[in-house]
Amino acid sequence: MAGNDDGNDLVKQHCKSSGTWEEQGISRRDFLKFCTAMSAVLALPVTLVPRIAEALEDDKRPSVIWLEFQSCTGDTEALLRAANPTVADIVLDVLSVDYAETIMAAAGFQAEAARHATMKARSGTYIAVVEGAIPTGANGAYCCIGGRSALDITREVCGGAMATITVGTCASYGGIPAAAPNPTGAVGVKDAVPGATVINLPGCPVNTDNLVATVVHLLTFGSPPATDGKGRPLFAYGKRIHDNCERRPHFDAGQYVEQWGDQAHRAGHCLYKMGCKGPETFHNCPSQRYNEKTAWPVSAGHGCAGCSEPHFWDSMTPLYKRLPNVPGFGIEATADQIGLGIAAATAAAFGIHGVVSALRKGNDSDDEKEG
Repeated sequence: MAGNDDGNDLVKQHCKSSGTWEEQGISRRDFLKFCTAMSAVLALPVTLVPRIAEALEDDKRPSVIWLEFQSCTGDTEALLRAANPTVADIVLDVLSVDYAETIMAAAGFQAEAARHATMKARSGTYIAVVEGAIPTGANGAYCCIGGRSALDITREVCGGAMATITVGTCASYGGIPAAAPNPTGAVGVKDAVPGATVINLPGCPVNTDNLVATVVHLLTFGSPPATDGKGRPLFAYGKRIHDNCERRPHFDAGQYVEQWGDQAHRAGHCLYKMGCKGPETFHNCPSQRYNEKTAWPVSAGHGCAGCSEPHFWDSMTPLYKRLPNVPGFGIEATADQIGLGIAAATAAAFGIHGVVSALRKGNDSDDEKEG
């Protein structure tokens, strides 16, 4: 507790005023709350909250160009429904979104002019955000905007950006558009622009908390967060869903849902046997959640689909089929062994109960005879 008190004192000491944020109607308390929440998402010590606050108080909001190609617009929907911070906080206070087809007022030639003006004025300093896969087949003819292919636009915008953040699995690895037989030749951004600095935030859709935290890390430290071998930030994708799942105790206890709607399902038991891909999927869904941090698929009674893993549609389907043996984990054997163990223990308990009952009956009979 003493350490937390020291940290909170340090935050208050270095954040006496939230400056321009207060001028925009955001209280110092809410500002510090947001900075602390970001440090938690990034798994940073509370002593770095003042540094985060200092970076966010800088008047130079990073310019963002948001591109959308082969996607369902689910990631834009996630952004529009962001709660902590709200989309208004993000768009008006954290970022300068200078080009985003869905939310910008300009259209047509004016929109294209806004993108070119941003690239020219902020060359090397703007952040590119990409939603959706990039089709490479037929010279990119499957997706064109303003007479140019998505592939050309991606190379131009991402090639001149300080960093590119892919939102969603489609932009990260090609996603469902790249699933076999991949008729459009869809790929993720890193495959389309190998030389670009790319931070992948896969998931269907992206969790906006992770997007904001990544931007805050860029602003605070001037560099991307540490990533795994698949280009994903470790703060958000460093652990398996299975490791932090709220149903994990039921897995350890051998309590599994066997059919949708059965008693175990209603009681919130483990969904592994119903096809949950949590043991092979890395994401912070159990902690960050969606819908104002109130829910995620497993809490709603549906197994993890593995959507933050590359090529999940080809490698993890059918969605409701139990995972095969997981390399290095042995979960299937463990699940079976737990089930057999419980069955054996139950049989043994009934056996002992039967023996004890028989002995009691025998004793009672002897007593009756003696009586």
